[in-house]
This record gives sequence, C-alpha cells and structure tokens, in this order.
Amino acid sequence: MKRISHLIYFLSVLLGSNASAQWKIEAIAGVGNPGLSGDYGKALKANLYNPFGIVRGPDKALWFCDSGNNRIRQIRPDGFIFTFAGSGTKDFSPSGTWVQETALKRPPELRFDAKGDMFIADMGNHVIRKVDMQTGKAEIIAGTGLAGYSGDGDTALIAHLRQPQGIQFSPEGDLFICDTGNNVIRRLEIKTGLITTFAGTGKVGVTPDGAPIEGTPLNGPRAIDFDRNGDLWLATKEGCQVFKFDMKARRIRLVAGTGARGMKGGPGKQATFGGPTGLSLDAEGNAWIADTENSVVRMIDGKSGDVSLVAGTGERGDGPDGDPLQCKFSRLHGIFADADGSIFIGDSEAHRIRVLRKK
Repeated sequence: MKRISHLIYFLSVLLGSNASAQWKIEAIAGVGNPGLSGDYGKALKANLYNPFGIVRGPDKALWFCDSGNNRIRQIRPDGFIFTFAGSGTKDFSPSGTWVQETALKRPPELRFDAKGDMFIADMGNHVIRKVDMQTGKAEIIAGTGLAGYSGDGDTALIAHLRQPQGIQFSPEGDLFICDTGNNVIRRLEIKTGLITTFAGTGKVGVTPDGAPIEGTPLNGPRAIDFDRNGDLWLATKEGCQVFKFDMKARRIRLVAGTGARGMKGGPGKQATFGGPTGLSLDAEGNAWIADTENSVVRMIDGKSGDVSLVAGTGERGDGPDGDPLQCKFSRLHGIFADADGSIFIGDSEAHRIRVLRKK
C-alpha cells in the first residue's frame, strides 16, 4: 500500500503538482465510526455519519451537513460540537416548523446569505429550506416535496425539483441550485421568489467548450461556486469535468477534465477526474475539488489552469494526520476554502471532518 502512495507522490511531482509539500492535514471532528453522539463535547470525540457540505458561518463557527444523520451540526471555534437542525427522522416537514423539529432527508449542502440566515438543500425531500436564524423557523422556499421538473417563470414554491444538491449565492444575492436529478442549474430570485432554469436542458448530454449557456446540456451538475468576477464554476459528477460560466459572454468555458474517468493531472483540459462532487474557490482564484470516486483532493491553479494532487493516496481509507499525500480519504464530498486559506473537507465514509493548513 505504501508503494501506491509513493507512486502517486512521484507522479504528482513529475506533473509539476507538488502542491502538497506546503500543507499538513489533520482531523478536527469525528472518531471514524458512523453514529450520532458527542453534542456539547469536543468534536474530535463525536460520532458523525457521512458528513457532506461544510461552510464557515457568520458566527465564525463551522457548519456542516451530517447527511447520514439527517441533521445540520455546528463546530464552534473552541472545538465543541452541537446539533442545530433536523429531527433525525427521514421524513418531510411542512414549512414553518421549528428547526430542531424539521425532518431533513440526506441534506448535502448549506449556505448563509448576507443577512446570516441559513439555506439548506434538502435533497431527499426535493426542496430548499431557509432557516430564519432569529426565529428558529425553517421555511420551504423552493419545491413542493415531490420530485419533478416544472415551474420555470413562476413562484418557486409550486416548482418541482429533483434531488437538489449544490447551492450558492450569486454576488447579486440570488440562489443558484444544482437541480441534479434534472441535470440543470436553476436560479431562485430571492427578491421575487421566482425560479428559472439558468443552464441545462433537462436531459443528459455533452457540454462543449465555448457553448452558449442557454440550450446546452449538462451531465450531473453537482457543486457550484462564484469567483471574484462573478462567474459561476461548476463540477459535474457524471461528466467528470469542471466548467466556468462566463456571465457576460453567456458562454460555458471548459476549465478541466476530458470527460473520461481517471486521475491524471497537469494541464486542465487534459486532466481526468473520478466523479467530483465538491468545489470551492479560494481567495487566490484556485479551485479546490473533492474528487470523490478517486478519494483525493485536487486543486486547479487559478493562473496556469493545471490540476494538482494535494491530498490523498487514491486508495480508500482513514487518515492519518500529517503528510497530505499519505492521508487516505473515503469518498469525500464536501470541501470549503476558508478566508484564511485553510481547506475543510467532509470525509464522508471515513465519518470525519479534516482540514488542510499551510505549514
């Protein structure tokens, strides 16, 4: 097994991608076994179950989707963990329930708006929920609870979604949604409550480099983020590619990935991925990728466009802390580039939260 790790390290150096040398990795939450325990204690002694999306909240705490537990949990700056949302039952709750009593079903992503309210992609219930952090009430803002594809141009409350996953706010404050089961990205205008399809046709297809945003198919839109220029980046799980949507030119630019499955680094358009499900842009314009089926963390350099291996061996496992290229992951999903340069990872099937920090 060590020979595999050394080989991957050698190949990463050969491809000019020795980015991992400046990083160290450590677990900050989870004991490595699935379960639900540890609230009001240290996160490192808690049981998690398939953690997915993670983000820094306006309160400076880390918030993450404890997806297998159907809950949203919080890790405070002092390292203590708490359950914030979710009853734990895989059920459907109507709009207006208390956040602790709201039934969530495999939530993969959460975000905060400029006001500090929380938004949750309730994937298994086919809805988007908003939690008013002042009142503690969870309101449905998009979806009916039934899977489908409808409602464009009308209020999002009567629209049908199908397994919404990645969500992110645009610079203008609108919520973009990876309506993954429908192979589209939808835009929810927060001011009006109207929903439209932003990209995708509703059918699986190839996304050509330079194609117009309107009328071009997508293949498994899974994770999104906005860059400093206001352009939208997308990772497609089934398509194994990363795209940038040029909002001014209204064109889709291929950033990385040939469309074939693999783990090749180097120039972005020659690189390959294995079902990426997480994407986050850092302050320097680099794109961090949770390359799920390869069980590694990759980085797309914002200047050169090259893809490098930063963490993981390519073999599924659990740790250890220290050298990122010796740390095994198990189908990681969530990834978040923090303002200070730290990279937080939802190491899903290892049931841990990990962090990459500069040495």
